[in-house]
Amino acid sequence: MSNSSPRAKLMYPGNEPSRTKIVATVGPSSDSEEMLADLVRAGVDVFRLNMAHGTTDVSQARLERIRKVSGELEIPIGILADLAGPKMRLGAIPGDSYDCDPATPIRFVHGETTTEPNAFTTTYDPLIDDVHPGDKIMLADGTVVCEVVSKTENAVLCNVIQGGTVRSRQGVNLPGSKLSIKTLQPADIENAKWAVAAGVDFLGLSFVRSPDDIRELREILQEAAWPDKPVPHIIAKIEKPEAVANLDHIVAAADAIMVARGDLGVETDIAKIAVVQKQIISACRRKNKPVIVATQMLESMHTESMPTRAEATDVANAILDGTDACMLSGETAVGEHPVLAVEMMHRIAIETERLVYARLLEDAGHRYLKLARNGRKKASLPESAAEAAVYLSDVSGAKAVFAVTESGKTILLLSKIRHAAMTIGCSTNEVALRRMCLYWGVIPTRLNASTPRSMLEEVLQRGRNDGFFKKGERIVLLSDPSNGTENRRLFYVHEI
Repeated sequence: MSNSSPRAKLMYPGNEPSRTKIVATVGPSSDSEEMLADLVRAGVDVFRLNMAHGTTDVSQARLERIRKVSGELEIPIGILADLAGPKMRLGAIPGDSYDCDPATPIRFVHGETTTEPNAFTTTYDPLIDDVHPGDKIMLADGTVVCEVVSKTENAVLCNVIQGGTVRSRQGVNLPGSKLSIKTLQPADIENAKWAVAAGVDFLGLSFVRSPDDIRELREILQEAAWPDKPVPHIIAKIEKPEAVANLDHIVAAADAIMVARGDLGVETDIAKIAVVQKQIISACRRKNKPVIVATQMLESMHTESMPTRAEATDVANAILDGTDACMLSGETAVGEHPVLAVEMMHRIAIETERLVYARLLEDAGHRYLKLARNGRKKASLPESAAEAAVYLSDVSGAKAVFAVTESGKTILLLSKIRHAAMTIGCSTNEVALRRMCLYWGVIPTRLNASTPRSMLEEVLQRGRNDGFFKKGERIVLLSDPSNGTENRRLFYVHEI
């Protein structure tokens, strides 16, 4: 595998980077070193490991291949481990399938299997206790809808409102029901501990209902922390009505958010899903948190080499809404065209961002005022530094802002301001660089220099070597000379 890649440079000749980040799920279609490298070249910034499928040994092997490819291509790549959570499924069905007919009531009973006619078991034994007459039970990704009529100690009787075929092990959703099951299952806790030991960058928490779920996971991660391994950032997945109701508190507690439209589209009225997506993205913008839009973005590319017009529009609208990243699931995990799917998402992002860029230029000089204060009159030092850097880039007409950081906090704030100049996140900290892979508009770049002056010289030299700079262009360099030990920042405005 060649170690030369245009994405390892400041400039990406022939492969312009999209400001919107691309998250791709690793699976049988994409877990070879060669395919992972091709996906990175196509534009992947973060790889997702779905912990609901396979063992930690499988995930460990995939993680090691990703790290190897990242090192050989000299491109920082983030890794997201996605915890399965308390996903409910149907038990075994005689004959493996059953046609639910509105003319025939069905029952849910205790146990792992049943031979009773019109009866189902589930992997969630407390279902009978948690539902009540009038509650809905959704089967097979919401394609079959049932309503609880009555229940006994051992069974729930339902009418079929919307019929269809269900199969063994298909999903079960209980929209509107208060569930007694914990968000973090024993398997999730073990997988979270593995993620800490493995050095995973982000950890997805499924079926979040309140900020308490996030605090519980954070405590587990802190207890499992290794001296030389940072605790993964927690990505709270919004996929239940309770999470939408507690949205602001969940966003405040999490490090990032995922709009998980699969179960969210089942548990919430599908007619509202676009509005809910916009509400979630807006909440993340207010709290300066990264946000990922996921599920069925290019669904038809499981088998087709081109997406539908609606799918292309969906990706573009998520970008216009202000998402930091778009995610591919089955398209890259088990699809027939994983590289084409990434390339298509990259192309859509580039074309959509031309409009975003034009809007930013129209608003130049004012974007720096729009960093969320969250009720505070006084900006924090990182906020002040980020806003000052953007203001300098606006008034000087700088091509790029180079921000040198150890923690990456200032880089995140620069990303959330959404300014016109390119943002180059410079660090010697590998963890900070990988976390930048989720930040909109940020190009993570390793630096070897240690002093502000030598950093500037290294940036200038690399920019000249890569053909990034032209004579007369300007750049802004923001650095923390104390690596966070002192409350000061240095700014340089340099003309080539």
